[in-house]
Amino acid sequence: MSNIISIHDDLVAKTYKHSPYHAFNISDPKPRSIHKASVRDRLLHHALYRRLYPFFDRTFIADSHSCRLGKGTHRAINRFRVFAYRASKNNTKTAWVLKSDIKKFFASIDQGKLLGIIKGFIPDEDTVWLISQIVRSFYSTRNGIGLPLGNLTSQLLVNVYMNRFDQFLKHKLKVRYYIRYADDFIILSKDRTLLENILSKISDFLWSNLRLQLHPDKTFIQTVASGVDFLGWVHFPDHRVLRTVTKRRMFRGIERKRRNMATVQSYLGMITHGNTKKLRQEIDWMLGEKPVY
Repeated sequence: MSNIISIHDDLVAKTYKHSPYHAFNISDPKPRSIHKASVRDRLLHHALYRRLYPFFDRTFIADSHSCRLGKGTHRAINRFRVFAYRASKNNTKTAWVLKSDIKKFFASIDQGKLLGIIKGFIPDEDTVWLISQIVRSFYSTRNGIGLPLGNLTSQLLVNVYMNRFDQFLKHKLKVRYYIRYADDFIILSKDRTLLENILSKISDFLWSNLRLQLHPDKTFIQTVASGVDFLGWVHFPDHRVLRTVTKRRMFRGIERKRRNMATVQSYLGMITHGNTKKLRQEIDWMLGEKPVY
């Protein structure tokens, strides 16, 4: 209770200062730098998130799926299937996909532009001040750039940041079949030329308005029939299969915890979202027992 009263007093007097972060690296599967805040600061992050999330969530488009209640990866890949079906006219026409993601996404967020967007939504100066204290508590390459991956508030704030991009695509470019999950996004169309034309507009908008860049090695236009790698699955017109890298990571996880049935069941639950009969058989073989499903 004394700690909570101390935080309250600091907020009222506007003397609150965010503590330093504890940094560590993970592989998920690619290397990521995580910055973990102190318990005191995380308590404040959660309190702020609980108040801000319902307000901002109403402003997001339906097909922004990252870190939102009722959304997630499974909803996103199911929407991909629906959009592919529509764009291909019930699989009777060729459907094209523009797929890309943002280069060094969290590390590239412009804090000044983010706080400018926040101020456009929130008139209360005290709330804006507190958000600013959290945002300015971290930087990646230089002062004023980047958000920490470990903060709960970062998950919401990047959606607020990218919402400007979402609105641009939906209302300015009039894109119908668009899905975004964090910094990964896809656009489907029956017209390859249309996708080629809007790609430069997307790149220009991201840089001029958000100081973000498309990843040059992860931006391409292809047909759905050739297999689209999106959110851990490779999607085809009538089925989807688990990405090879994801499959290998799953097998390693099961091998490490082969007697932890909760882990096995979680993987079995994941693979129910695709065509994975052979994978289920391989898992049974690894366990050396009868099927667990």
